Amino acid sequence: MNTLHKILVGLLLVAGSWACQKSVDPDPMITAETDEEFSGGREGTIFDETFNAFGNALVNLTSDETDQFVIGNSFNRNNWVIAPSSTAARDGLGPLFNASSCAGCHSLDGKGSPLQTDGVSVNPALLFRLSVFGTGMHGEPVNDPNYGGQFNPRSIPGVDAEGTVEVTYQELPGNYPDGTSYSLQKPTYTFKGLNYGAMNGTFISPRLAPQMIGAGLLDAISEQSILANVDVNDANGDGISGRPNYVWDEKTQKKVIGKFGWKANQPSVDQQVVTAFNNDIGITSTALPQESFTDAQKTKYGNLPTGGNPEISDTILQNVIFYIKSLAVPARRNWKDSEILSGKQLFVQANCSGCHVMKLETSSYNSPKYLANQAIRPYTDLLLHDMGASLADNRPDFEATGTEWRTPPLWGIGLQKTVSKHTYMLHDGRARNVEEAILWHGGEAENSKNKYMKLAKEDRAKLLKFIDSL
Repeated sequence: MNTLHKILVGLLLVAGSWACQKSVDPDPMITAETDEEFSGGREGTIFDETFNAFGNALVNLTSDETDQFVIGNSFNRNNWVIAPSSTAARDGLGPLFNASSCAGCHSLDGKGSPLQTDGVSVNPALLFRLSVFGTGMHGEPVNDPNYGGQFNPRSIPGVDAEGTVEVTYQELPGNYPDGTSYSLQKPTYTFKGLNYGAMNGTFISPRLAPQMIGAGLLDAISEQSILANVDVNDANGDGISGRPNYVWDEKTQKKVIGKFGWKANQPSVDQQVVTAFNNDIGITSTALPQESFTDAQKTKYGNLPTGGNPEISDTILQNVIFYIKSLAVPARRNWKDSEILSGKQLFVQANCSGCHVMKLETSSYNSPKYLANQAIRPYTDLLLHDMGASLADNRPDFEATGTEWRTPPLWGIGLQKTVSKHTYMLHDGRARNVEEAILWHGGEAENSKNKYMKLAKEDRAKLLKFIDSL
């Protein structure tokens, strides 16, 4: 090898080394898509970046529908009270409950915080699903015999609350391949003052109250659209094998695809709402007329005052359901920004879009009609994915295993801090921000997480900036 050849080889090696360390060169032709800012479609998007960004109605409601929206919001926002009360339309709280209003967990229709101000006590917005080994007649989890299907830390006078929950965190430090350090926090929950006996072999699953925007639009997505993204056997070889959860629908009396809840264990907004009223607030309805008492608790307390039978009328319930279905989605911010467009490309290159599907279409729908036939960008496939052992709750829920979770929508995520005054993420709020949420991803998302971690620091920032724009 002559001297000139050696010099050229040396220069090529240096250039190749530098190329491996520099940031990813984005496609100079990438542009914003038409209507990309309309996350909830033309009918379901509102341009609001304030603290009320999650509380706006669909844009074209009639005057009568707006009145229904306002009435529903009142019963969503204000506290229910102990029966009997002069405010008969909203009495019947408890006897056991987690919160006294929907807004007690979904403040300003946003995501709940897992912690109270002491940093140790659990907020009502973080509830705990309970079950024991086995399945019910429809494949549902079997309730804990002493505490039922959900742990309730609050009660009306004369009734013992089920107990309290405290959380401690273990810091788990780590490093990116480029040497940048990070730390994750792993929660441990301690149940104290249990008033109804032990929890022996009970599966416990923490569930943080999500933001409520776009619920009606998700309800309007057809089963066919959801099934189009199913890849149970990973036929395309990308390591992702999403599948639907089939759950019991009380209204149709059959199993259908679940859309709502951290494990897609509810089929519709309607059933999600009536179940939350019953389990979280202790309010009975025509659909769920029994208090969420265990047999032992019924025996102990006998007949207690109620707010009627049912405690929420069908009319008021439908107003609340209409309100939640009619919540619009805030528009994208800065969707044409060059760094955000680069971050979008990196998001796709890392195959984050393999689960957080960027665009879906709603189907024919009439409740309300404005939700029909909308091109929406929720960044979810509504499917179950194995997220690995680190995020497992080990609690089956219908067909969802103890390591599977539904892909949560990402729309509105960049306004969470503005609305909810915190940036806690994931099903139990363990992630303190989006970056930590990504780093917790495992299982089917392991490859995408690793691709993110291998990015140059400035490219990781671009990807996070893109997510913040959603």
